Amino acid sequence: MPQLTIDSLGTFDVAPGKRLINAILDAGADQHHSCGGIAKCTTCRVQFVEGEPQQMTEAEQTVLSAKDLTAQPGVRLSCQMLCDHDMKIQLLVPKPPDKSPARPKDEIEPPPVWVKK
Repeated sequence: MPQLTIDSLGTFDVAPGKRLINAILDAGADQHHSCGGIAKCTTCRVQFVEGEPQQMTEAEQTVLSAKDLTAQPGVRLSCQMLCDHDMKIQLLVPKPPDKSPARPKDEIEPPPVWVKK
């Protein structure tokens, strides 16, 4: 079972294949995700300390490029990846107290087309 370590929160066992955004939320973190997990807003971005996946979805690649976030090492969209190995991350955008976005679906949206990072 993969382990997810969230800086300042702890280490958690995660079911293999779970979306990272949902694993973060299930761990009790106040991670923002304005668009509902469809790779549009970048508020779910995290920074990898260890275990950054070497593939990404085309949707993630497109939005990170459009928002000029590709130059920041390890910055990725948690809504566009699955927990299939151990990961250590830092949260970058906490959920504002007055926001309660819907939980992202269990499946990656839009349907993933995987590319090398």
